[in-house]
Amino acid sequence: MKLEKKKTILSGIRPTGKLHLGHWVGALSNWMKLQEEYKCFFMVADWHALMSEYKNPSMIKDSVLDNVSDWLAYGIDPKRSVIFIQSEVPEHLELYMILSNLVPLGWLFRCPTFKEQLTQLKDKDINTHAFLGYPVLQSADILLYKANSVPVGEDQLPHLELCREIVRRFHFTYKSKVFIEPQPLLTSVPRFLGLDGRKMSKSYNNCIGLSEDSASLKRKVLSMFTDPARKRRDDPGHPDVCNVFDYYSIFAPGKKTELPKECREAKRGCKECKDELIKILEEFIAPKREEKTKILKKKDYLRDILEEGKKKAREVASKTIDEVKVALKI
Repeated sequence: MKLEKKKTILSGIRPTGKLHLGHWVGALSNWMKLQEEYKCFFMVADWHALMSEYKNPSMIKDSVLDNVSDWLAYGIDPKRSVIFIQSEVPEHLELYMILSNLVPLGWLFRCPTFKEQLTQLKDKDINTHAFLGYPVLQSADILLYKANSVPVGEDQLPHLELCREIVRRFHFTYKSKVFIEPQPLLTSVPRFLGLDGRKMSKSYNNCIGLSEDSASLKRKVLSMFTDPARKRRDDPGHPDVCNVFDYYSIFAPGKKTELPKECREAKRGCKECKDELIKILEEFIAPKREEKTKILKKKDYLRDILEEGKKKAREVASKTIDEVKVALKI
């Protein structure tokens, strides 16, 4: 009896600075589980980063090894997953160019995230040809590796549907079936916001880094937004609107029952909650922070991982490009 071949997954993170707990909650914690049962290609998405950081591109290069060291410290295993830098696999841009010819502008302007990002990233000046084509490059990333599934949140579903539309248009135009229509692997991301109650983002300066030092961690947690209606220690709390409680839900789920009761009955104050959360987060971050420090000292080890990842990625990507060129008769 033949063993069932592992299905393939492609995912990536843009290297736009140091990674934070939001990256763990939204991506890395899921990647750890996925690498157990899928053939995983995990990509440092530096071309995607350039689309918003083109005015300060040097920070992208500075972030690559730092980010990958976080991936490794937090459990991404290069023996089970292919870890590579997007720009080191030229087939990404080659397929992006080919697919761009097939995509009507109307498809891109209809993509809801384009207008949302224009509003949210006004300081980045991203009303550009490249950023409009972001979903096409994303499609090329996915299709190069014939990914069966892509781990996405609900907000990314329009991008994945666009990818499937591109596949259908390619197959119809060239009468040749090259690609797989990727399916969404919906990830359930718990409610997790920054220190001030907004989305966790480096641009808002409301992050806790994946390698945050102890003193900074303490200072940041003590500054966190809590229940605005609770003015005094003996006022009953409202954990449902408290950002600190959301952190407990993720990093100390065993306290999800007792903590709300103590909060509502004013048996526990906000300062007590924060003091305990500092200990919980320090216990979570400290061993990875130490491991990251060791990894960053082994630059050759990091480069070897990325070189091996590049070779494995190119081996797959080049075969796909060959099939594409046969279909195009070029």
